[in-house]
Amino acid sequence: MRASALEFRLRVIIHAVLVILGFWSPWIEYWNLGRRISLLEWLALELSRLGVVSFAYATPIVIICATLMAALSVWLRIWGAAYLDPGIVHAAGMNAGKIMASGPYRYVRNPLYLGVIFMVAAMAFAMPVSGAVFVLILVPLFDLRLILGEEKFLSGKLGAPYQDYLQSVPRLIPRLRTTLPAGPRPKHWLRAVFAELTPIGVFLTTAILWWRYDATLLGRAYLISFGLSLVARAFFPTAAPAE
Repeated sequence: MRASALEFRLRVIIHAVLVILGFWSPWIEYWNLGRRISLLEWLALELSRLGVVSFAYATPIVIICATLMAALSVWLRIWGAAYLDPGIVHAAGMNAGKIMASGPYRYVRNPLYLGVIFMVAAMAFAMPVSGAVFVLILVPLFDLRLILGEEKFLSGKLGAPYQDYLQSVPRLIPRLRTTLPAGPRPKHWLRAVFAELTPIGVFLTTAILWWRYDATLLGRAYLISFGLSLVARAFFPTAAPAE
């Protein structure tokens, strides 16, 4: 169930491939499985069909829900990266420094992976329904594999103190209150913003372009956001990960 070191090293590429497959959904044309209607359109139609709300209101409601998910992703990713250091967040290999129990890590152990899940969920609204189901199952499963791999690695490196942290803070469902001390303030806000341009781009694309009701346009804009984030990391390199 745990991800291998190679999967961890290739995690960005694997996430990108899963998202691209979700948008492409080749099984629709090749095996005639499903229809090429976006999840947003399908949800809006279902809400209106069930009489919950008219279609004219259902579509904006779903767009707002997608935008809120994208906003949560930005918040979690930047907040988490600012505390942990983008150099560690985007390092190719796992790192075991001191236990991070400040900021978002007081409430949930994996705010960064939770941010990825919210980001993919926001993008899934522009995918065909079957593609959305594909990514909403496989991306969380893959992230769980990554989390389990990290937990094993950190348990071996950090020992009992990390085990105590595992018992105190939930893995993916944040707790509302915590007894852990606040700890030091984050030092990497600016670098965290540059390192997390992908979720920022997803949020802006979702909030602005969905109102044109063009899922294809959104998919292209999401891809451009990912490309720009890679360019930005080249111009604003993150710190070397701690050993």
